[in-house]
Amino acid sequence: MSRVVAERQDVITMLAEIFREHGYDGASLSLITEKTGLGKGSLYHFFPRGKEEMAEAVLGDIASWFQTNIFNRLRNSEPPAAAIDDMFASVDSYFRQGRRLCLMGVIATSGAHDRFSAELNRYFADWRTALAEAFGRQGIAEDERKALAEEVIGGIQGALILARSLGDPQAFGRVLTRLKARCTLSHN
Repeated sequence: MSRVVAERQDVITMLAEIFREHGYDGASLSLITEKTGLGKGSLYHFFPRGKEEMAEAVLGDIASWFQTNIFNRLRNSEPPAAAIDDMFASVDSYFRQGRRLCLMGVIATSGAHDRFSAELNRYFADWRTALAEAFGRQGIAEDERKALAEEVIGGIQGALILARSLGDPQAFGRVLTRLKARCTLSHN
């Protein structure tokens, strides 16, 4: 029996977990209908262009969450050290202490990368810029800010893969702790 969903956002939330678990290429329309409990007609009602529009909506939703909860705080919060601490706490919570993969990372490393390159580039560039700006407000030298931001974001992404691959979600927390300490050392 098909499920009744009143809001597009409800579907986006379900789709995010499907794409996270199966990737874009592995999430067939039949799998999506099975996992959401929605018929094809309902899915096409919300997403007339099909699976690509579904993925665009999910990526947009994720980017919006990060923009509000992480990037804007990094850009605007004072003191910047508190914003960076908040970023680590928010990332830990969002990725459920290493139990949830980054869908942006999943798609970036898949065959669907080129199809969604604009969304992926914007997400990672925004994160790198916002974090580098926070480092700058901490007094970190200009030539080091971007490199440190890349190290931190790359470390977070790598820690998610490591935790998943090892079946050890605590590895994510350990890496976050070391990255956070690295940010503190760079500031001193």
